[in-house]
Amino acid sequence: MTVRPAPGVLKLLAEARSAEKAQALFYRGLAADAEDRGDAALAERLNGLHADEQHHLSRLTARLVELEQRLENLDDMSTPFRDLASWEHSARRREREEIGRYERLLGEQLDAKTRSMTLAFLEAERLHESELGGKWMGA
Repeated sequence: MTVRPAPGVLKLLAEARSAEKAQALFYRGLAADAEDRGDAALAERLNGLHADEQHHLSRLTARLVELEQRLENLDDMSTPFRDLASWEHSARRREREEIGRYERLLGEQLDAKTRSMTLAFLEAERLHESELGGKWMGA
C-alpha cells in the first residue's frame, strides 16, 4: 500500500518536476549553442548538466506516477532565455534556486523513497552550482 504524501508535498514535487523540465531545456539549448559555435568541450560540459536535469525530471515523473498523481503536460514549455556569453552566472543562479527548492522539500514529511531521491538531487544540484558540470547522477 502506498502512503499518500500530504497535498503540500505533492505540490512541491509537481513544481520541482516543472522546474527540472525548464532546467533541462535551458542546458539543452546552451549545449546546442556551444555546438553551433564549435566549442565541443563546452557542449560536452553542458550536455552533462542537461543529462542530470533530464534524469531528475524522469525520476520526479516516475515518483508522481507511483503516487497516483495526474501529471501536468510539460510538452509546450518554452526554452528559457539563455546567453552563451554569460551562461555561468545564469546557471549558478538557477542552480541555487534548485538547491532551495530541494531544501524546502526536505523540510516536509517525506516517505523514505521520496526523501532518498530528494537527497540525491540536492547533492547533484550542489555539485552543479559549484562545478557547473554534470553527470553526477547514476543510471
